Amino acid sequence: MSVVSALLAAPLAIAPIARAAEEEFDPNTVTPGVWGFIITFGVMVAVTLLVIDMTRRIRRTNYRAEVREELAREMAEAAQAEAGRSGPDGPAPTSDAAGTAADGGRAQPGASDDGATPTR
Repeated sequence: MSVVSALLAAPLAIAPIARAAEEEFDPNTVTPGVWGFIITFGVMVAVTLLVIDMTRRIRRTNYRAEVREELAREMAEAAQAEAGRSGPDGPAPTSDAAGTAADGGRAQPGASDDGATPTR
């Protein structure tokens, strides 16, 4: 038998096997069954939980980014306000209407209001 005749005879030899397989397989009666349902349901639950967790993480990340931007903006505004208050010689001393110093009115040791040296 030559190679060519063997190749021509191969479909004829496989035909009965293919017909037998077609007879055994009925697409209307084959179903995944209970195990197929359980596995599909488990995958669906796992995907749902992963989507919920991902959504929570994305919201948390977005919230943290918004807070960082707000803090950076507030720090920039505070730095700009501080730069606006200070002159070329440094920050200007401030006092309120009652004449209290900016340091809260704490007296330095050994200092008096009239400039005289304290006595003991």
